[in-house]
Amino acid sequence: MQAKPVRLSTDSADFEAAFRDRLHWSADTDAAIEQRVADILADVQARGDAAVLDYTARFDGLAADSMAGLELTQADFKAAFDAIPAAQRDALQAAARRVRSYHEAQKKASGESWSYRDEDGTLLGQKVTPLDRVGIYVPGGKAAYPSSLLMNAIPAHVAGVQEIIMVVPTPVRGSVATGGSGAQLASTKGERNELVLAAAYVAGVTRAFTIGGAQAVAALAYGTDTVPKVDKITGPGNAYVASAKKRVFGTVGIDMIAGPSEILVLADGSTPADWVAMDLFSQAEHDELAQSILLCPDAAYIDAVQEAIDRLLPTMPRAEIIAKSLNGRGALIHTRSMEEACAISNRIAPEHLEVSSNEPHRWEPLLRHAGAIFLGAYTSESLGDYCAGPNHVLPTSGTARFSSPLGVYDFQKRSSLIEVSEAGAQALGTIAAELAYGEGLQAHARAAELRLKPVPPARG
Repeated sequence: MQAKPVRLSTDSADFEAAFRDRLHWSADTDAAIEQRVADILADVQARGDAAVLDYTARFDGLAADSMAGLELTQADFKAAFDAIPAAQRDALQAAARRVRSYHEAQKKASGESWSYRDEDGTLLGQKVTPLDRVGIYVPGGKAAYPSSLLMNAIPAHVAGVQEIIMVVPTPVRGSVATGGSGAQLASTKGERNELVLAAAYVAGVTRAFTIGGAQAVAALAYGTDTVPKVDKITGPGNAYVASAKKRVFGTVGIDMIAGPSEILVLADGSTPADWVAMDLFSQAEHDELAQSILLCPDAAYIDAVQEAIDRLLPTMPRAEIIAKSLNGRGALIHTRSMEEACAISNRIAPEHLEVSSNEPHRWEPLLRHAGAIFLGAYTSESLGDYCAGPNHVLPTSGTARFSSPLGVYDFQKRSSLIEVSEAGAQALGTIAAELAYGEGLQAHARAAELRLKPVPPARG
């Protein structure tokens, strides 16, 4: 099996067309999925727990007489934590400490209430309060992401959220996960991942249910007799989950609709080629639609990275997925300079951006758009995924141009504070009344004027 990312050069006359073609990715969801999701959401909204039980049995092969059979307890979390190897316990706790430390600093920087009084005694400010209850979707079964649980639950805790409701599918082996029928309903305990449950213990999840898919999103958004209605839903999922999150937005908040994972490496040729090749693999192994791109002004170095790809690919357990990703969406781009590479990076606005250079701080000021920026050869993207501290839930598909990583601020809301003094009402009332009359809203104007001394006559 070979992986040959497309080779491009900014010197080529056809670079722009080839570059745009390589970046193209359609986020359109299949119409059949959209309709199925709409039906599931409507059914859960109408029938609540009964619908959730039916879909969990149908899609995950997980049969239960009531939602009590699908709820995980704090004892389950603690038992899982105690059961995993000591090295995993230590790694979870170390990662959690770093993630919490980073988000506590983030809260101090941007998440505190503030106010001031102007010269006439009027108080103006902002009150920052946490959401009451959030829902976290954690992929389950064979695809288990304890790191995503930490990255979603810990900033919510730091923000002050009191209730964190986790949903995690635990399909029975051999069941049909996305809408088939005929699964063997022989068990009420599916493929639970102990590391995920242990992470729930470390992160302080309040309640958890072994449900997934669009039905889990619906249960969180609308509430059922058993599953509490939440204020916001965060966390990754498949096309059904993404479609459901889009549809319930407005009833609840959501974090983002994420596309395939991405990595962009800006390299000056000073980093070992094997390191960069493996960094490209680290995103390509997620799925065939993931995108890995190298930008470098050194053609010989690009050749060395391709040689490393050829040599290292056969050693990868997920070699087939990596090859499909690199062949379908990967690119090795020769640029005229590092400055040009930075400019192209800003056009791409990647999810993960590695500055693999001896002088990363020379180039960082030129980089405006990225979900996370990893500075220097020793800062592999994978460290950010697990334990560096900053959140790994990042904007994809170019949305880093206008959106940010998941953070404490996503679990808070802001209320404006206004307390107008008597003196302030005299100045502000005249301004407000004039503008309100101009808009034809007489009641607005009179409400301001009645507080003036003396009260002016109403205008016709």
